[in-house]
Amino acid sequence: MTLTEKVAYLKGLVEGIGVDETTNQGKIMKAVLDVLDDMAFTVSDLEDSTSELYEELEAVDEDLSSLEDEFYGDDDDDECDCCDDDDDCCCDEDVYEVKCPNCNEEICIDSTVLDKGEIECPNCGETLTFEFDEEDECGCGCGDCDCDC
Repeated sequence: MTLTEKVAYLKGLVEGIGVDETTNQGKIMKAVLDVLDDMAFTVSDLEDSTSELYEELEAVDEDLSSLEDEFYGDDDDDECDCCDDDDDCCCDEDVYEVKCPNCNEEICIDSTVLDKGEIECPNCGETLTFEFDEEDECGCGCGDCDCDC
């Protein structure tokens, strides 16, 4: 039962028991019921306005979200996806982005992972192996830096 329905019920009870509106108690009872009736309609109007405002706010939020996606794009190229907290970002070190050939997920790895030579893709579980050639200290490419090239 709504608030306005409850006030209407109380008015019906007062009329039903035959309260005399010429007495002091009857006058007070009628005045209180009138105030309750006004308050019930005001609260009902406020509930309706709040509901409409909430629906409009949700529509604005959806529009803003669409505009943000369109303007900023879905992913930020400036930030590393592997770090949740920018303060402790692993990107301060030498970090390499590798794309999994199985699921195309971009994975950030650092030199410790390169030293191990492999990592499991956190998205699909595929084992990724890394092979890299280190140049000689002298840069000759023979693999033996003690050579006389």
